[in-house]
Amino acid sequence: MNASRLVKMAKKGDKEALLQLIMAEKDAYYRLALTYMKNEHDTMDAMEEMILILYEKIEHLKKAEAFYSWSKTILVNLCKSMLIKQKKVILLESMPDGQHSYQFPYISSEQRLDIQQMLGHLNENQRETIQLKYLHDLDYETIAEITDVSIGTAKSRIFEGLKKLRELFGGDSNE
Repeated sequence: MNASRLVKMAKKGDKEALLQLIMAEKDAYYRLALTYMKNEHDTMDAMEEMILILYEKIEHLKKAEAFYSWSKTILVNLCKSMLIKQKKVILLESMPDGQHSYQFPYISSEQRLDIQQMLGHLNENQRETIQLKYLHDLDYETIAEITDVSIGTAKSRIFEGLKKLRELFGGDSNE
């Protein structure tokens, strides 16, 4: 059966038709995801997530002949999203309790703990961007990529977070 017909059937809720479409290109999907994810486990996770999204969103596909490019775009975006989340987890977990002195080699553990407590007063987005900027010394472009926002949004989150810290804890507002 041709792909266009299978897509039409899948759009009407035929799970078997969708499965046939996916199985016809399973090796190509796997190789594509593996290129991004670099390991079998994460590759399979990305493919599973893609299948769920395809099932949920297939009715939005305008042209049946675009199924494979559409589904591969979804897979690539999922892989990128998963990689960003992994980077966030690694970066943010690298200093959850303020005990990593290599990040602040010249301040005491009490001061590191104070910094973490201060950051606790910020919303998650502000805390994350400030940690990435000042604890991990990343540039705005990298922060924007990691957090999946524009550079302007990343800068704004840092600015607003620092402003809130100044209001709460005092400090020079002329930076």
